[in-house]
Amino acid sequence: MPAEIAAGAFPGPDGDRRGGRGGSRSGDDHDDRGHSGGGSRPEDPAQEVPVPGVPVPGVSVLGVRHHGPGSARAVRDELNRIRPDLVLVEGPPEADALVALAADPGMRPPVALLAYVPGEPSRAAFWPFAEFSPEWQAIAYAVRAGVEVRFCDLPAAHSLALDADPVRRDPIGELARAAGYDDPERWWEDLVEHRGEAGTLDVVAEAMRAAREGHVAEGVEARREAYMRRTLRKATREGFTRIAVVCGAWHLPALTLPTPAPSASASPAPGVPGGHARETGRTAGPGPGTPDGPGGLPSAAEDERLLRGLPKVRVEVTWVPWTHGRLAAGAGYGAGVGAPGWYEHLFTAPDHPVERWLARAAAILREEGLPVSSAHVIEAVRLAEGLAALRGRPLAGLSEVTDAVRAVLCGGDELPVELVRRRMVVGERLGRVPDATPMVPLRRDLRDEQRRLRMKPEVMAGEHDLDLRRPLDLGRSRLLHRLALLGVPWGTPRRARSKGTFKESWSLEWRPELDVALIEAAVWGITVEAAATARVRDLANGAGLPELAALVERCLLAHLPDALTYVLGRIEDRAALDGEVRHLMGALPALVRARRYGDVRGTEGLAGVTESMLARICAGLSPALTGLDEDAAREMAALMDGVHTAAGLMGGGRWLATLAGIARRDDLPGLLDGRIVRILFDAEALEDDVAVRMARAMSSGDLPARSAAWMEGFLSGGGLLLVHDPRLLAVVDAWLTGLSPEAFVDVLPLLRRTFGAFPAPERRMIGRRVRSGAASGGEEEAGYDDGPAAAAVRTVREILGHAGRA
Repeated sequence: MPAEIAAGAFPGPDGDRRGGRGGSRSGDDHDDRGHSGGGSRPEDPAQEVPVPGVPVPGVSVLGVRHHGPGSARAVRDELNRIRPDLVLVEGPPEADALVALAADPGMRPPVALLAYVPGEPSRAAFWPFAEFSPEWQAIAYAVRAGVEVRFCDLPAAHSLALDADPVRRDPIGELARAAGYDDPERWWEDLVEHRGEAGTLDVVAEAMRAAREGHVAEGVEARREAYMRRTLRKATREGFTRIAVVCGAWHLPALTLPTPAPSASASPAPGVPGGHARETGRTAGPGPGTPDGPGGLPSAAEDERLLRGLPKVRVEVTWVPWTHGRLAAGAGYGAGVGAPGWYEHLFTAPDHPVERWLARAAAILREEGLPVSSAHVIEAVRLAEGLAALRGRPLAGLSEVTDAVRAVLCGGDELPVELVRRRMVVGERLGRVPDATPMVPLRRDLRDEQRRLRMKPEVMAGEHDLDLRRPLDLGRSRLLHRLALLGVPWGTPRRARSKGTFKESWSLEWRPELDVALIEAAVWGITVEAAATARVRDLANGAGLPELAALVERCLLAHLPDALTYVLGRIEDRAALDGEVRHLMGALPALVRARRYGDVRGTEGLAGVTESMLARICAGLSPALTGLDEDAAREMAALMDGVHTAAGLMGGGRWLATLAGIARRDDLPGLLDGRIVRILFDAEALEDDVAVRMARAMSSGDLPARSAAWMEGFLSGGGLLLVHDPRLLAVVDAWLTGLSPEAFVDVLPLLRRTFGAFPAPERRMIGRRVRSGAASGGEEEAGYDDGPAAAAVRTVREILGHAGRA
């Protein structure tokens, strides 16, 4: 382990530079956790070692690793030792007024400070805190001890107005590689987490000093560190004598003075409190008037010049719930850790962490029905400790316990290992903020609705089936649909197991970014219902008929009667002015689907609109099918399928009569001609014999490309028709075998697309029919013996109530 850096000097008010030792330990120098002096002990024994519980004057800069449990424990212990009268924490100063909420019983980490620009919520930034975050432990100590706590980073008003710096170096990764480790997290565990708490801050500080040697801060980083120094100078001017600064260790060299050996003649800057300070993690900070020198810090004047004229925006700050998943480095969080659940475990269970971890893993696996016994846990502990010894690690780390889980508890199966990783290594904890937290009115209304409907936000995706006949489930459905309209996708619809309209299935997962989405949606109203209504009105303005029809369906699902009335009015206006049949065809299916919910959701007034639209479609369809190219014909075929389905729900007599009239034309594109024939054939409304129509379309007088397109349209409803009707199969077979090699190559892409859309069982059945000779009509001539089926036929007729009929 690296040697601890010795204590640094801090200028005192009486002209003496007190409390400093040289830059590193050597010879007979000893680090006695806070004793001051140079190469020998001071004459005053009272200053030799700070007594626990006795305030230690001076400035202590505690350089930490964000979300490091070892740093968190060290900060907690150090604050209890020095008993500061002011705690400065890396974070936006605009949140100073929110710090007191950390003492509220309703506050449960992980949480995050959210700063955003009103009117532009997409310009936002988060400062996450977990229970094992050193900054959170500093805040918790301050509010518990009644000590003032402030944030000392660059204000969010400036940082959100500045362009972010490029991705910064990864000092942990650099140090791990220098030490011969290929895994930075493993290096960190071995160096800090597994070696106890003593000297943790010193180790982190020395490592960061080595990593930052020769580094020159620029851009936003330089301004952030200048503002931290300004805050520290201001605090000393205000008379605070015991200041603790908790910040990322990367910034520690920018907040600490050089540490020359102390001398009796050294004089501090006037007006700056003196006292004990240690450099590594507990380091003398800049004071007003601190002189510059070789290796010194920028002066106050230089920092002021750097901070002068920064762009600024108006921001608002609040607390929001956070998740362990969003603390993970893999989630895109720059200061994230690889295993937040594991780090929380190390912080909350410092004694027997391996045994407790594996016991929890066994409990999770047992919940999933896997047979895991106490003997498995004992053997897993032995394996983890043995692996740690073989690998030369001071304690079994995450890799060792994961290997033990895989080999012993899971029997080598990766699926349960992934379950343990998701629920324990990353974790599924969702934080909570108290009711007193500043919220936009929309967020507060959503919280009230969640409580009323008993819908607790969960970080892990959960499946929920809703029965819309129950008032509670109906209310839940409406809330989820309203949030979807507002762009807050808390729930994702899934295909319901039931085919009825009274069932819905949702997958619910609350993510921290949804709080930002709620802030963005707050412009539409102060309640979820009012905001969704206003949003629908905005979407309806300028929307076409298909978009308006989709909005009608969404309004019905979300139960927004005021918005529905407005959208229906817009549809009537647009339908009266829009003579484009394609627009009417695109809008009709959604409106007809909406009519299906009348018995459950209380929808009314759509019958007249849909009947009128269908009548206009039937009147204008034939002219709309003239002169279409291949792409337009394919689009029209999809629209016809949608209208056919909708007309079937309305009673499709008029629609089928229209198609029957169009089917008599001989100038239709092949795709549409085949599709219309298939629709009429399935509805038993085709005037001609289907085999005759197919033979006519497949005749040598037609171009092969048109014949192939006709077949594509006819067979788009499925290939079972060729299996059960040997005549049609014979026509297709004769047409294919009669093509010339050149024509076959030309139509092959169309044929491949047509038959490739069939399910594999259908393709196999068609192939068997062709091989058996059914395509030539041989099987039909052989006939069938109905005798063996007579008993089954009689039974079916009795079930259907047709017994005794001829």
